[in-house]
Amino acid sequence: MGGDYAPDMVIKGAAAILPRFPQVRFILFGDAEQVEPLLRKFPQLRDRSELRHTSEKVGSEDKPSQAVRRGRNTSMRLAIDAVAKGEAQAVVSAGNTGALMAMAKLVLRTLPGIERPALASFFPTMKGETVMLDLGANVDCDSRNLVQFAVMGANLAHSALGRHRPRVGLLNIGTEELKGNGAVRDAADLLRAVPNPPFEFTGFVEGDDITKGETDVVVTDGFTGNVALKTAEGTAKLMGTLLRSAFQRSLLTKLGYLLAYSGLQMLKSRMDPRFYNGAVMLGLNGIVVKSHGGTDEVGFAAAIEVAIDMAQDRLIERIRADFSGAFAEALTSPSTSNNGKDATADIAPSAVAEAP
Repeated sequence: MGGDYAPDMVIKGAAAILPRFPQVRFILFGDAEQVEPLLRKFPQLRDRSELRHTSEKVGSEDKPSQAVRRGRNTSMRLAIDAVAKGEAQAVVSAGNTGALMAMAKLVLRTLPGIERPALASFFPTMKGETVMLDLGANVDCDSRNLVQFAVMGANLAHSALGRHRPRVGLLNIGTEELKGNGAVRDAADLLRAVPNPPFEFTGFVEGDDITKGETDVVVTDGFTGNVALKTAEGTAKLMGTLLRSAFQRSLLTKLGYLLAYSGLQMLKSRMDPRFYNGAVMLGLNGIVVKSHGGTDEVGFAAAIEVAIDMAQDRLIERIRADFSGAFAEALTSPSTSNNGKDATADIAPSAVAEAP
């Protein structure tokens, strides 16, 4: 029931995914009076779905603390509970991001060895896609948090992008070893010291490296990640506006648009945010995918596909295994610094970014 166009786009998105994933089944949580008529239009989806009625939902303006206290019977909470009980392998929601993070953390808890969940998503690059985290769940991070994000991001790149040995970089103001704050430099030292990691640590990357595709995972704190995300979104909108303005200047430029139409459509498709929809709340003891609230059925189907990929690749088990070995030893070593910050502080839901 979450999102600007729910439940219509949720049902259509679920129906769209069935031809590619015939084994998938859904448990739908929402108002039966609204959902059932939509399901009748998609008999195949109806046959593969179970509808559980609830008239309660989390509103887009609800504060996370209120949603946690009063939302036990909302569609969002019941969907998360289904994952906690083992009835579902993943939950996908286009609802209130802060509420989803707060509820999921309360119900599912974090995996052993992980102090804070992180919000991760995908960026288009010159060579495909890259994972970036954190995108707003944790404003302040210490070196241990960043190392944990690196491990989780590498596992996501393996599950969703098929990168068997992902290249991981730390976002910094320069590539030199002396650049950046203490948390970033200490995190780099920790990552270099971990024996036989399941990924390749490439060192520091700068902002203009994110879209080059030389790194499969870009790790940063939630403040910097959210600023980078919103800057990229704004730049994409600016490019679209400038292109439209340029092609509308004269009859000659309009003719040029017609000649370049196929190439421009390819560019539009490559930059379409719907195909990169689905931010992952990594670090929880269950798969939680956040769809953008303003997406349509195409975007929601993409978010479902992310969840399916992670479930099929057993993402949670992979992360749990990593934190039971060399990584756990590295993070508990005396050399680990928390830079004066409390690494066990709760996430500030008000700082959680809307999924891209």
